[in-house]
Amino acid sequence: MMQNSGFLEIEHTADWAIKVWAPDLEELLIVAAEAMYSLSNTVKEKAGVTQVTFELKYFDPESLLVDFLSELLFLGETKNLAAESYKINFIHDLVIVEIFTAKITKRKKEIKAVTYYDLEIVQTDHGLQTMLVFDV
Repeated sequence: MMQNSGFLEIEHTADWAIKVWAPDLEELLIVAAEAMYSLSNTVKEKAGVTQVTFELKYFDPESLLVDFLSELLFLGETKNLAAESYKINFIHDLVIVEIFTAKITKRKKEIKAVTYYDLEIVQTDHGLQTMLVFDV
């Protein structure tokens, strides 16, 4: 039996792929973010947490997932920050994301981009599930 949420790395020819599952879209976003940090072996400082807020347009779940993870990658690249905790609010077609971040102390492998390759979020008996492919 599957846990309520989690992720599993999947063999992929050139890039990294993960299977992610969660009971709802908010949790799927968070689990996917944690999976992304885990794959790249991101290590965060223990102290010095900073709050960051950003807004995303909500067109469909797949685009939201890619936009959300891309925003986190951008924060890592430009400000050397990684999310520690998340607060996600859905307001009509707008998603307001508040995250508490910590400085990245090291990252073993860089993820260049989140792709749309075979991306489809599907409803299962246990919640939502998808496969994500990262360009590395």
